[in-house]
Amino acid sequence: HVQLVESGGGLVQPGGSLRLSCAASGNILRINTMGWYRQAPGKERELAASIGFSGGTNYADSVKGRFTISRDNAKKMVYLQMNSLKPEDTAVYYCKVGVLTTILRTLDYWGQGTQVTVSS
Repeated sequence: HVQLVESGGGLVQPGGSLRLSCAASGNILRINTMGWYRQAPGKERELAASIGFSGGTNYADSVKGRFTISRDNAKKMVYLQMNSLKPEDTAVYYCKVGVLTTILRTLDYWGQGTQVTVSS
């Protein structure tokens, strides 16, 4: 069993910054890809950013140049630094990790979500 705990969401004014964190724990041998997805009201969940085990990154066009994803493999954590936030960034942000478990199964796990609201 694997648990993900997210933190760092909140209310911020346009142009402001937030940093999201996601901590993984449980029966983990290795964490492969880690990512942040977001879902705005009335819209489908979409990928914001992802990072592979060796650090290769992928960003949605809408966040390139403003968001930075990073990870700490030793601490089993992934971060999303969000700068120059816009009202359209308002969404629930979900952490997703691909895990090789101690019973040698590869499974995806989702966090519970954290609300990010960008508003003046």
